[in-house]
Amino acid sequence: MSGAEAERQRALLAAIATRGPAPAELALHEDAARARQGLDAYRINAAAIAERALLAVFPTIAALIGAEDFEHLAREFWRAEPPARGDLGEWGASFPAWLEAHAAFSAWPYFGDAARLDLAVHECERAADADFDAASLALLSEAEPQQLTLVLMPGTALIRSRWPIVTIHAAHHTAEADFDAMRAAIDSELAETALVARQGWRANVHRVDGATARWTEALIAGTALDRALVDAGEAFDFSLWLTTAIQEKWLKGATLCTDQPPTHNDGEPA
Repeated sequence: MSGAEAERQRALLAAIATRGPAPAELALHEDAARARQGLDAYRINAAAIAERALLAVFPTIAALIGAEDFEHLAREFWRAEPPARGDLGEWGASFPAWLEAHAAFSAWPYFGDAARLDLAVHECERAADADFDAASLALLSEAEPQQLTLVLMPGTALIRSRWPIVTIHAAHHTAEADFDAMRAAIDSELAETALVARQGWRANVHRVDGATARWTEALIAGTALDRALVDAGEAFDFSLWLTTAIQEKWLKGATLCTDQPPTHNDGEPA
């Protein structure tokens, strides 16, 4: 998208949100009256657009809240924090914190982290494609651990929570939904850590233990293997993890620490 087109879309979104006149930056080819009519049509549809866009990113929250309440919530969020870009797939990054601070949902403090998991799933599925570099694993026997790091697939993310976010997510996205188990886990404030990684085009959510969580955080940060193993602790089984990471397609490959900088979850250099 060109800079001029991105600016035009930002101006349009701002005009929809503020209910102001159609700005000159929109460069609409119609006369002023038709431009105003077009802008009004956008505003009329904005609520429905907001609901669909937010539903695509936060399906678990929509299921927890209910369709009607989620529709109202989406409209409220649109007014509070309207999109800054034309690609609505990028809208909603601030929604988990906004939801967590919302007075109406103070009785459900796990909503914020459940939304963070939804967002991680969405961003994982939008991440760049990458192939597993099996040949690079030869470095594990050729180089010292302090010289190596393992690179996870783009979009891989780790979400820590004091709430059972994996259980909540599974209850709303698997055929064998166990809502009794979900409610029991919430009542007992069962803390869970979710690893989000893509297999094919679909992001999967895995519950991981503390050692695996510490290990994964170290790899995401680009930490060398010797330090990552120390961070993971003695309970961490590297061989078992490596087998699982290859099978589940978490792992992109091995690299010398000086080969490339650590990557963000979207695959872009840090």
